[in-house]
Amino acid sequence: MRWGQFLLLLIVVVIAFLLLMPTKVEPVAWTPQAAPSLREGIYADNQRLKGAVQVGPSDIEGPEALLLEGEFLITGLHDGRLIRSSLDGKERKVLADTGGRPLGLARHPNGLLVIADGVKGLLSLDAQGQVTALTKEANGVPFGFTDDVAIDKSGHYAYFSDASSRWGYGHDGEAIIEHGGDGRLLRYDFQTGKTSILLDKLQFANGVTLGPDDAYVLVNETGAYRISRFWLKGPQAGTHDLFIDNLPGLPDNLSFNGHDRFWVALYAPRNALLDGTAGHPFVRKMIVRALSVLPKPVEKRGFVLGLDLQGKVITNLQDASEGNYSPITTVREYGDWLYFGSLKAMHMARMPLADALK
Repeated sequence: MRWGQFLLLLIVVVIAFLLLMPTKVEPVAWTPQAAPSLREGIYADNQRLKGAVQVGPSDIEGPEALLLEGEFLITGLHDGRLIRSSLDGKERKVLADTGGRPLGLARHPNGLLVIADGVKGLLSLDAQGQVTALTKEANGVPFGFTDDVAIDKSGHYAYFSDASSRWGYGHDGEAIIEHGGDGRLLRYDFQTGKTSILLDKLQFANGVTLGPDDAYVLVNETGAYRISRFWLKGPQAGTHDLFIDNLPGLPDNLSFNGHDRFWVALYAPRNALLDGTAGHPFVRKMIVRALSVLPKPVEKRGFVLGLDLQGKVITNLQDASEGNYSPITTVREYGDWLYFGSLKAMHMARMPLADALK
């Protein structure tokens, strides 16, 4: 076979693959706003995260969620283990193995550790190391991708997210490209054991946190680049609105410092190809097929935003330099430090809070 014929055959095979390879992804057309600039303005590129340093062990895979309790960090790992480690990484203890993927952690006032597990649903871990399934479905629809959890001060409710009822853990790319709006914000009642739906039709419901006085709950919509707010108290109770819209990246986890600041971890900046093909489902289906054999075009950039109580950006932390700590998927403020977790990195990190707020 001549080179010309071979090249023609190769082109035909590639085209057939992009057009015909079976896929369960059924993209929905939508129109995103123009992405904010990373060259200037409030989201301007910088290297303020370059000062982040390792904390805890250096050989753990995917320390996604994290809690600081005393001088110890608790985190969930890629292999399903929950571990507690000293800040210097020299002491380490396995608390449990969920058999799934712990993605969100919250401590109940009664001492239970509540876990949003991407595979197993909403779980609890008691002082004896016993893992118990709290809830796995709402209104007869099983959770596909339980993502994050927050507990109110009274210990009455756990607020948590089901990123997608259609796509399971490990298929976040398909869920976001599809844009099917099958994410949910949920509430679990510790007294009755019932689970209710607060918001549905969310675009990959991700990080969850409660606001001041537990008056509202925020949830990241990764696939729509925004944070939605559901009111729990006051004249707006039972309604929802947007806390901040048109973010410059894909928001992952979310946290509140208990006083005056929210922190948002951005998995990566927005992708021009993803935005540019948003209104063309057929093209996005071809992209899904291509990405089944090609690496995902995700920029490796550490990216964190601090927001005030009105949803205004008060600090912009980035680092796109070689060897940066990314993707940052969790950020929590504890004392004089800002701590970071990552879905894929091999360690946790932190930086002085004073440097983050300069």
